[in-house]
Amino acid sequence: MKFYDREVEIAQLREIDDRAERVAQFTVLIGRRRTGKTSLMIEALKDRRYLYFFIGKKTEQLHCAQFQQQVEEKLGLHIHGNVSSIAALIEELMIYSEQHKLTIIIDEFQRLAELNIDVISAIQDVWDRRHATAKIHIIACGSVYSMMKQIFENSHEPLFGRKTARIDLKPFSIATLKQILRDHNPDFTPDDLLMLYSITGGVAKYVAQLMDDGCRSWNDMLDDVYSPSSIFIDEGTELLVGEFGRRYNIYYSILQLIASGSTRQPEIDSKIDKNTGRYLDTLEHEYSIINKLRPMWAKPGSQSVRYYINDCFLTFWFRFIERNRQLVELGKLDLLKQLTLDGYPQFSGLMLEKYFRQLYSEKDRVTQVGHWWDKHGENEIDLIAISQLDNQAVVAEVKRNPEKFVSRRLDEKFERIKHNLQGYTTRLICLSLDDM
Repeated sequence: MKFYDREVEIAQLREIDDRAERVAQFTVLIGRRRTGKTSLMIEALKDRRYLYFFIGKKTEQLHCAQFQQQVEEKLGLHIHGNVSSIAALIEELMIYSEQHKLTIIIDEFQRLAELNIDVISAIQDVWDRRHATAKIHIIACGSVYSMMKQIFENSHEPLFGRKTARIDLKPFSIATLKQILRDHNPDFTPDDLLMLYSITGGVAKYVAQLMDDGCRSWNDMLDDVYSPSSIFIDEGTELLVGEFGRRYNIYYSILQLIASGSTRQPEIDSKIDKNTGRYLDTLEHEYSIINKLRPMWAKPGSQSVRYYINDCFLTFWFRFIERNRQLVELGKLDLLKQLTLDGYPQFSGLMLEKYFRQLYSEKDRVTQVGHWWDKHGENEIDLIAISQLDNQAVVAEVKRNPEKFVSRRLDEKFERIKHNLQGYTTRLICLSLDDM
């Protein structure tokens, strides 16, 4: 699949890179695994000189030998002796950059701490001593959100306060997702788009995998997900073990429940048989995997709280794949697909609501997007989008099938919230597959 979108991020990276001609720059690039961080950096810097260091699971000495060879080949810089410290190698490059502007990408930066417990402190020491005279741009790229946040935003860590810019790379926008599908299948249906969104959430690697595998319809996509060679079956495990390490059992259980519709803490507590408040807080603030949502206009301390998984793929994976892991182990992927088809109508209804909330949040003039439910959780409004700039609001019910929409019911629910929208021109509408 060709390179799509990212014009804003490319412009940001190039502007920061230009700035390094005058002042040393330390950019932190964060994004969940598979969002296309490496492709973005290569695209942004394709006509510029840079070094690319990928931190794998080798020893620090082996990394240094590999990086030192790249330095000699690309820069013609011969470093005397065998450098065995990454910090020492960076210092040599910072000295070199005093005369020749240089960009260094350190991919999977968070793994440095696993190579050597002192390496982060050593890099901080080098940066503090050398950055004033260096014309260097270091890009620290990482996919483990919790560790990158710890390294750069914890006031007790050595690199706290050293970053000069931060870029959070998000999945593709709705507009880009539609463009990609249109390029590969000009006759795509709303169901095709909804399936693509439900499986990938716009994550670049997943979208590219489906498009490169020739998936043009929703059924093709499901076939690909449940093929014996699928990357999707174990993707959730690989994604989360990197975040949780050995502490994954309780987090997996909580995420499984949220994906299956248990979105309130009392429900989750009763099914796990323990207070999960601390774990939910960690999943939200440390790992950024879930969101704690309140009804629009609820007071900050309101107990009317629901939890949702941010990531469409993880929601899909927990709901259908991890939940039925025994079928994966038995190799019965055809039965797993059938179970997915059985549960998909209800699941896709929830994904359609998420789709429209994201679609409206990406509109230029919209300043607030959310949904509303009463204190009993019985009366809900699926989407409320507000433009404070235009004094306009949309209040919508989301239905896969618009024939199931009852306007009178939406009118009745609107009566409960309309005092919050005084002075706004408000449209009450139904959004369905036809509106995607």
